[in-house]
Amino acid sequence: MFGKHSGFRNLKAYWLAELCYDFTCRFCELYIPKKDRHHDQMVQASRSGFQNIREGSELSATTKKLELNLTNVARGRLGELHKDYKKYLQRKGLPLWETDDAAMFSEARNLHPESLDAAAAWVNSSGRTQSREERAANLGAVLSAQAHYLVEKLLARQADYFEKGGGFSERLYKARVENRQKGQN
Repeated sequence: MFGKHSGFRNLKAYWLAELCYDFTCRFCELYIPKKDRHHDQMVQASRSGFQNIREGSELSATTKKLELNLTNVARGRLGELHKDYKKYLQRKGLPLWETDDAAMFSEARNLHPESLDAAAAWVNSSGRTQSREERAANLGAVLSAQAHYLVEKLLARQADYFEKGGGFSERLYKARVENRQKGQN
């Protein structure tokens, strides 16, 4: 009757959303003063991204509806984070690679760092003409966009599963009906 739950650790969407959180915390420590409201907003948006995926997954055995709602919140918060990185670049007068530098945008999109240290190593690599701040903000924009995309795909899978199999309440109702029918025979 209970479905599978708490498989979040195996989800690429979760893993990337958590990396976005770690990356954003470091980015904000380095480039945004704590007194600036954007510091807290970016950290909280990134934290909400991975935490809502985890919480939804943990509750999924008994409430698919809440899992969908929490995954949707994660999607929204990661979208917000992506916009914050883009706005940061605009405020600082730095190029947004997505529109201004196709080669760097492609390199960042294909990076797929496996850890915060790998992402930081790429940002800090020497021999590049861009500043570390520009590389970090653009990588943050890329990572948050990728996490947002993966969470959208996760949400679509969850909705499809819910549509086909229902949630806990539907399965419980079905079991009660079947038990009543057995008792009448």
